[in-house]
Amino acid sequence: MSEPSDKELLAAHVAGDPEAFGTLVTRHRDRLWAVALRTCGHPETAADGLQEGLVAAFRRAGSFRGDAAVTTWLHRVVVNACLDRLRAEKVRRAEPLPDDLDAVEAGHRRTRETVGDAVDPAERGLVVERRERVLAALATLPDEQRAAIVLVDMEGYPVAEVAQILDCAEGTVKSRCSRGRARLAVLLADVLDDLPADADADAGRTPPHDAGNPTGAPDVGSVTPRGPPAGTAVD
Repeated sequence: MSEPSDKELLAAHVAGDPEAFGTLVTRHRDRLWAVALRTCGHPETAADGLQEGLVAAFRRAGSFRGDAAVTTWLHRVVVNACLDRLRAEKVRRAEPLPDDLDAVEAGHRRTRETVGDAVDPAERGLVVERRERVLAALATLPDEQRAAIVLVDMEGYPVAEVAQILDCAEGTVKSRCSRGRARLAVLLADVLDDLPADADADAGRTPPHDAGNPTGAPDVGSVTPRGPPAGTAVD
């Protein structure tokens, strides 16, 4: 028997199925978490924003009109919750990387060595430094610009879908991305000049639908989707 569609799961939730919403969230939580993390810039803030967004989606599921994909609607609710949290906390500073980033890097090293690709410690250090610089630069952008950059450039969503997620015109998304990229180009000029030809691979760029959920802490530097922290769920 085929799996129920997202719309069918949401409809079942509205109709009173106690398992349907959890199934829906499990299906998409990795990408929702990745977007929340990169929008907020800090795991704790992202976890709070994701939690608030999922609770809002749980309660407001009956308002879903079906004029967009369920995933688009979920992302809209979560991104709005993250932006609301950022505005409330007046987050305008570069946030530090998680304390356990070295452990995350070690995990990447073991994975690459498994397939026979030895990692140069000096190269790994450069990758970590670049990630830190990118995160710090992203954190200086206005919230709406950061959200547009994250969704379009880091997560690979089409501009038209991002416009639906952010509830604005496509031209507004393009403008926010353009201004954000210009700012990042200035802040990261030396990093961009030093990037090798295969920098996307080194930075962890993955296709939009590669939504794995590896163990360990979120890797806030790459764009590999990561699962939310334990305990981030809707009761």
